[in-house]
Amino acid sequence: MVQVALEGEWKLGRAWPRPEKVLGELASGADLRKVQFSSEGLTGWDSALLVFIQGVRRLLKERDVAFDETGLPAGVRRLLSLAAALPAQDDSFAADDEESLLGRIGSASLEAVWTGRDVLEFLGEVILSSVSLLRGKVAFRVADLALYLQEAGAQALPIVSLISFLIGIILAFVGGTQLERFGATIFVADLVAVAMVRELAPMMTAIVLAGRTGAAYAAQLGTMVVNEEIDAFRALRVPVIGFLVLPRLIALSLMVPLLALYADFMGIVGGALVALVTMDISLLQFFEQAQKAVTPFSFVLGLIKAMVYGSLVAFAGTYQGIRCGRSAAAVGAATTSAVVASIVMIVVASAITTIVYDVLGW
Repeated sequence: MVQVALEGEWKLGRAWPRPEKVLGELASGADLRKVQFSSEGLTGWDSALLVFIQGVRRLLKERDVAFDETGLPAGVRRLLSLAAALPAQDDSFAADDEESLLGRIGSASLEAVWTGRDVLEFLGEVILSSVSLLRGKVAFRVADLALYLQEAGAQALPIVSLISFLIGIILAFVGGTQLERFGATIFVADLVAVAMVRELAPMMTAIVLAGRTGAAYAAQLGTMVVNEEIDAFRALRVPVIGFLVLPRLIALSLMVPLLALYADFMGIVGGALVALVTMDISLLQFFEQAQKAVTPFSFVLGLIKAMVYGSLVAFAGTYQGIRCGRSAAAVGAATTSAVVASIVMIVVASAITTIVYDVLGW
């Protein structure tokens, strides 16, 4: 029989020997058949002692060595009895619950189908509310619409100005470097003007508003879901889609084209400054060449894209907000999902509209 003397304070935060090390030292010095403890020198203990004793008891059981707990404090003995009364934890269920590859594919497919169905349902509600709005059966406060127009329009001017101006500078630098090899630097005006008007200005404006306004829509509506304000609207028979979603959708659908038109101008100005400083092209030459390259119809095509992008951003933000869970973490997840979904839909819509324009010869 071997006796283990416990002394001092056995509490969390202190360094104590591992049960394997103690048992190894005990087994090396004698024929280990039984282990008992002495706690006369113990001045204090907490769960650290219990963890150590449990480890020792487990190792002794594996080696068929008797475990004598009579020398332990009464509180430790009671906790050990409670622990022994509980059923043993079996980790085998973790492996059994793991889905196979085919199961994971099936679960992902079902989730995609349910999400698609939910999106179509939300889209149908938006369309029906839009029709009711045209008939005058759905009303929202004009003050709310004015506020959303200001948030999505005037308050977004600084960031849109900066991004579009820098995009114009980048296009002019990259294009000018390549065109300079052929002595055709004057055509940098065509490159900047066409790229900004038809593609980059609408796309970059929509992406900026996806991170700025679309995320705000998701956070606002998600917070209303958490605070049960949406439930209160439904209890009062207030049309949630018409009162909360439609004004946001209208605001972004109107403001993104206007901001894109402004971004066209800022991008061309940025390209003109680069041409003036690095290529010795006067502002008059640059703008005359840009005017030849871009027709009024090109602006119309860009504005159509911008309106589509704005509608998609508003749809993604409001959908994620309305379908948000009822926790703070769900609001954050909805905001992130709104931004990601908006950017993906913008890129996909850009590809589709570009192909359609090319097929139609526009």
